Amino acid sequence: MFPIILLLFIAVPIIEIGLFIQVGGFIGLWPTIGLVLVTAFVGASLVRSQGIQTLMTVQQRVQQGEIPAQQILEGVLLAVAGVLLLTPGFMTDILGMAVLLPIPRQKLAAYLLTKVVVKSNGQSFQGGFYRDSSEQGRTFDGEFETKDTDDDQHKDDHHRLK
Repeated sequence: MFPIILLLFIAVPIIEIGLFIQVGGFIGLWPTIGLVLVTAFVGASLVRSQGIQTLMTVQQRVQQGEIPAQQILEGVLLAVAGVLLLTPGFMTDILGMAVLLPIPRQKLAAYLLTKVVVKSNGQSFQGGFYRDSSEQGRTFDGEFETKDTDDDQHKDDHHRLK
């Protein structure tokens, strides 16, 4: 995982610098800077409105007794889109806008849900469905009780006899 992140931290700025040079050479310095600022402001306002809409959907699902896993993941994706849109650059803006649009975001969230397993209280949640952990054969659920040793019981009997 670390090599991938390192590669992204190196490759993304290089690509963005190349795009800045190309776009700046085509439309000029100030229009390029203005375009970057406009996409940041428009993206931030769209993330806010989409986030509020997603939050309302999460609340509705919870009130209906459903687990809003899809909507929660979409909220996380909206946060990622916001970071991408606020990061100066054209490639990050394009990726942020793609994640910001409802249909690609829903499809990406649905795909990611098939890859995520959340375990809690002997059950696992995967792909939008609860599964019993005993099916996986790795988790054992049980109860235990601490019992006194014979010496402790004899001491208690001895104290009761006095």
